[in-house]
Amino acid sequence: MRAPLIAGDGPLARVRPLAVFVVVIGLFTAGVLVSGPIGAGLLGLLAAGICVLLATTWSALRPSERMLRVLVLGVLVVVAIAQLR
Repeated sequence: MRAPLIAGDGPLARVRPLAVFVVVIGLFTAGVLVSGPIGAGLLGLLAAGICVLLATTWSALRPSERMLRVLVLGVLVVVAIAQLR
């Protein structure tokens, strides 16, 4: 639990993985439970954060890891769009 989220000395290296996990679960749960544009907005916020993290770590990931993360991002975007209906 003490390992850095991202190797290096940048700002993301100082973030605790448990804190990130709690924030992601909280945003996802709130986004799914709150329907309509507010829920979609929360899921969109989570998707934007995942995009930033994916862009930051892209060069350090293997192709299979990249594919899995892009797939997760795609599923999240589909769920966010479904919340708008």
